[in-house]
Amino acid sequence: MPTRLHFDEDDYLNCRFAVSPLWETQEAARTLKRPDRRAYLRPWLRRNRERAAALDLTPLWLLMPLHGPTPGWLCPPPNGPAATFEQEIAAVRAADPDSVRADAVRSLSATPGALDAARERAWLGHPDRMIRDLSGLLEQVWHHLVEPDWPRLHALLEADIAFRSRRLAEHGLGELLPEISAGCAWHAGTLTVAARAEHERHLHGQGLVLMPSVFIWPKVIGTFEPPRQPTLAYPARGIVHLWSEPAERTPDTLVRLLGRGRAAVLAALDTPASTTSLARRLELAPSSVSSHLTVLREAGLLTSRRYGRHVVYERTSLGGALATGG
Repeated sequence: MPTRLHFDEDDYLNCRFAVSPLWETQEAARTLKRPDRRAYLRPWLRRNRERAAALDLTPLWLLMPLHGPTPGWLCPPPNGPAATFEQEIAAVRAADPDSVRADAVRSLSATPGALDAARERAWLGHPDRMIRDLSGLLEQVWHHLVEPDWPRLHALLEADIAFRSRRLAEHGLGELLPEISAGCAWHAGTLTVAARAEHERHLHGQGLVLMPSVFIWPKVIGTFEPPRQPTLAYPARGIVHLWSEPAERTPDTLVRLLGRGRAAVLAALDTPASTTSLARRLELAPSSVSSHLTVLREAGLLTSRRYGRHVVYERTSLGGALATGG
């Protein structure tokens, strides 16, 4: 069943990109119960197996039905392009209890038996308790499963936004949106999204928030019902190589050509990354990595793009050919 979002002139001006630690945290929790998502996240699942097993996510999963809505108050649109998890979880805690209860009933009704469970009956009688319980669970997922890898995830998400922003500037919204997913189609100012529920919405100047995600492949998900800000999350570029470590041995020919430090930096850029994330992966000082990146960029082997406070680096075609021997 499709969702159709109708754009007018003001909507083109009010589309923006954002990164949401809270959305990534929720989708990480959802991934643990979704076998269809696990293939490309196997390294992440392996490294977090013990920490995930120590968490009881059943209450959270009850509000994440396979065929039904997740409550909107659990995933509010980010309040800025670089919102922190602490800012976003504060918005969850500030949700209106009456709206929380109504949204929860809809979600629980999509899971057979959920409304009859003792805990859920207590929640519906005391929605403030539900807010407290679930926000506490989300905090645990963030601290145990997402935050330790957040520098790496954040760098990938920022690199995706840098790439998409360039595509938007070069080709416009009508070409960008179908590129982000096979589940999106564009025709005459209307975006059609393959979704579980059918919605028809005129954006009326609110625009659309676009959010890359590490965890939602292969589909797109979103918040489309008024009055919430229309938000579309899509799979980020480069997730296939996200968890791969740099090659144990940088090719000797590359070392002889560039020197060991610069060769290691170039070889590590299988996916776009920031100075900080590269320094952490390569166990080098950030100042050394920054110096190597500058030289490689001046030689035409890398490009850089600023997003917010961060600069993300990506290999050019020439840099890729050198790094891979192609």
